[in-house]
Amino acid sequence: MNSENPEVQNEAAASKEFGEVPKDAQTMAMLSHLLGGLFCVLGSLIIWIIKKDDHPFIDDQGKEATNFQLMILIFHFIAWIITAATCGILFFVPMIPWLLGLIMGIIGGMSANSGTPYRYPFNIRFIK
Repeated sequence: MNSENPEVQNEAAASKEFGEVPKDAQTMAMLSHLLGGLFCVLGSLIIWIIKKDDHPFIDDQGKEATNFQLMILIFHFIAWIITAATCGILFFVPMIPWLLGLIMGIIGGMSANSGTPYRYPFNIRFIK
């Protein structure tokens, strides 16, 4: 049984996959996650489109953040439908995907800023 820290294992896997991730690539990947959490899919999509060719780490994390924010956008539509169907009784339901996107975006941004690729625990990969 391997008693090594899971964070150390993730960093080792990241270094094999992306090599040494420069600080500016880490920052752009972090911004992709954070802007996705703040501005939904537009924030992560803009960073990914503009910076995807600069480093494979930015491309990977930009796609991951954009896919997650697309899924959150779908959850928003479903939440608003639920709210409308209950005549506003479940008025708080649209806040759930917003909070989820924000919290997960912050977690993803912190991970990407340390150079570790982040995978959201539940994500539909629309962009491969």
